[in-house]
This record gives sequence, structure tokens and C-alpha cells, in this order.
Amino acid sequence: MTTPLISSSTVPADETSPQQPAASGPVSPPRKRWTGRSRKDFLVFLMMALPNLALIGTFTYWPLVNNIYYSTLDWTLGSASATVVGLQNYVTFFTSDDASKVLGTTAVFTVVTVGGSMVLGLLVALALNSKVRGTTFARSAVFAPYVLSGVGVGLVWLFIFDPGYGVLAWILRGLGQQSPQWINDPQLSLAMVIIVYVWKNLGYCAVVYLAGLQSLPRDVMEAAALDGANSIRRFFNISVPLLSPTTFFLLITTMLSSLQAFDLIRIMTPLGNGTSTLIYEAYLQAFGAYNRAGYSAAISVTLFAILLVITVLQLRFVERKVHYS
Repeated sequence: MTTPLISSSTVPADETSPQQPAASGPVSPPRKRWTGRSRKDFLVFLMMALPNLALIGTFTYWPLVNNIYYSTLDWTLGSASATVVGLQNYVTFFTSDDASKVLGTTAVFTVVTVGGSMVLGLLVALALNSKVRGTTFARSAVFAPYVLSGVGVGLVWLFIFDPGYGVLAWILRGLGQQSPQWINDPQLSLAMVIIVYVWKNLGYCAVVYLAGLQSLPRDVMEAAALDGANSIRRFFNISVPLLSPTTFFLLITTMLSSLQAFDLIRIMTPLGNGTSTLIYEAYLQAFGAYNRAGYSAAISVTLFAILLVITVLQLRFVERKVHYS
């Protein structure tokens, strides 16, 4: 006697096989338990991070908050009393005749020093990247001015540029020429400070670019050379795009450094004759003849806002053009 076979088509659609459980919705991952090891790792993290966070909060963010508060005061430095004026210090600064001069000087100084340091630094890095004798000494000599004291560098270059007894004036007199008034002319004073600042920071950009050049893949450069690309085409079409992370890093660091440049300006032009950037104007207003601490704090907060906006814009838009691969 044979047993009739049951066709699969006769099985009801709503019945499921015991070997195949019914499909269900997405299963949420199990929540991680707070184990003893996790608590131990968290305590180690707190032990390592809290001292640094406390130092940063005490010496960076707390003074920043206090400075923002001081910018709302009409306060003379050294006075025991102050008057709350709200945003009046900001209004006074941006409506004054000096605001356009200070902002313009800051913009010119930053653009020229950043562009000059990066372009010349890249050219110097290309020269230092060659395999010839003496490159180690040349790299040290190029980088040395960056680690020198800004005060010492300013004093030496001030002796060079002095129109009366400076080295440059002595050379020009030997050629029958008169030395320009570098210190007294506002435009020449700004040019003088820019030249010295670019010279001092040139080594930093050169060393960073040199590290980027030495990390470029050689197989790509060799393949381009085999395809007939000359050195100029290889530089602009391969090296420059591959150096975009290095360029982006230098753009941020050098711009932040230029906006906060103080020591060279203070030593070479004590009165800020044509070289009053935002940070130096804040110094003059607080510790110069005015002693306007609240007004100086407002200028400092303005500088902080500019630094913050520039950094955010660079991270938001400029980084899109960076090739990390």
C-alpha cells in the first residue's frame, strides 16, 4: 500500500515549517553592559584626561570667558571700579577711524606673510629635497631662525634696517644711495616687519613641505616620467595635488600664527607706526597711554571671533579640495 504524496501547493500559506521560524523585524543589538573592566578603563581615562582638561579650562577657557565679560565694561586698567556698557566698546571700535586701518593692516600682514612663507617654503623644500652634499647643514640653517627668540630676531633686523647706522644704510651709502626711512614711513614699516616675519617662519614651512615631498609615492612619479611628463608637469599635476594635506595644515597653522604675531611688531615698531594689527592694537589700548582695558578686551574678542570664523571656513570648505589618498 502506497502513501499518497502531499504536494507543497496544498499546504496553507499561513503555516510555517517548524524548521524555519517566522521572519521578524530588525533585531536591535544587545546593549553593552557596564562591566568591571569598563569601569576601570573609564577611571583610567579620567585620571589621564582630567588634569589636562583642568589646565586647559583654567588657563584657556576661563580667561576667554572673563575677557568676553571685560569687553562689556568701561574699565580703566588699574581702577577699582567699572561700569557695564554692554556692546558699546564694540560699537566704538567699529565706528572709529582706526578700525579700517587696523583691520586692513591685519589683512595685508596676514595674507602676505602666509602666502610668502608657504610659497618660498615650498621652493626651499624642493631645493633641500635634492640628494647633494651639505643638505643636512642647509636644512638646519633654514630651520634655525624659526626657533630663535622673536625679540632677538627683531633687535638684529632693526639694526640692519636702521636708516642712520644700520648695515643696509651703510651698504646703500657705499653705492651712493640714501637709505629708505624704514622705521618712520608707515608703509615701509609694515614692509619691514613682513620681510622679517617671512624670513623667520620660512624654515617652518620648508621643513613641513620637505617631509611631505619625501612621503610622495615614488612609483607614481616614475610612472609619470616614463609617460613623458617633464619635471614641471610632474610638479604641478602630481606633487602639488598630493601635497594638499600638507598645504592645508600649513594654511591653518601659519594663518593663526600670523594673526597673533606680536613680538616682532613690538620690538621693531614700538609705537605701531603703520603696523598696528588687531592684537597689537589691543596691547596699545590696554598697556599704552590709554589704559582702556574694556576697549582692549573688545578688540581681543573681535580677533578671537575672526580666528574662529576663519578656522571653521577652512575646515568646512577648503578641506574639500584636500586629497588624502
